[in-house]
This record gives sequence, structure tokens and C-alpha cells, in this order.
Amino acid sequence: MGRGKYFVYILECCDGTLYTGYTNDLIKRLKTHNSGKGAKYTRCRIPCRVVYSEVFSDKSSAMKREYYIKHNLTRKDKEILIRSNPYNG
Repeated sequence: MGRGKYFVYILECCDGTLYTGYTNDLIKRLKTHNSGKGAKYTRCRIPCRVVYSEVFSDKSSAMKREYYIKHNLTRKDKEILIRSNPYNG
């Protein structure tokens, strides 16, 4: 498999909730979420916007970081993360 860029991202959904995921194409993934064909969680919470992202050189690192954010950070922790490095895409 080829190496490339992988992104861990946090979306803010229209109801104010946060969703964390990973992808190798952030723009395409956002479009998928907002078309209603993304994750089950976001389907009824569109439109969503990217509020945070990190870049990784390999899929494994991105997946580990996504897991950590989803399972170890509280909403308050995620808000601090977002404020410390907001997405300016």
C-alpha cells in the first residue's frame, strides 16, 4: 500500500454535537458527511463543519489518535483541543 496523508478531524454538527473521524481525503469526507451518506451519527445532524484536524503520514497513527480522542477525551477536552489549534481550511 502507498503512503500518504491521513487526517483525524472533529466535526461540529448542526445540533452542536462533536463527531471525530479519520480519512485520507478531508474535503471529500466532509462532502460525504454533508450529503447524508457519511457516518450514521452525522446523517441526521447535517450540515457539519470541520472545526479541528491533524495530519498523519500513516493510517495506523491516525486511527490510534482517532480512538484516543473518541474514547479518552471529554467534550470539554475536545473543546480545548479545538481552541488550541482550530481548523482554518
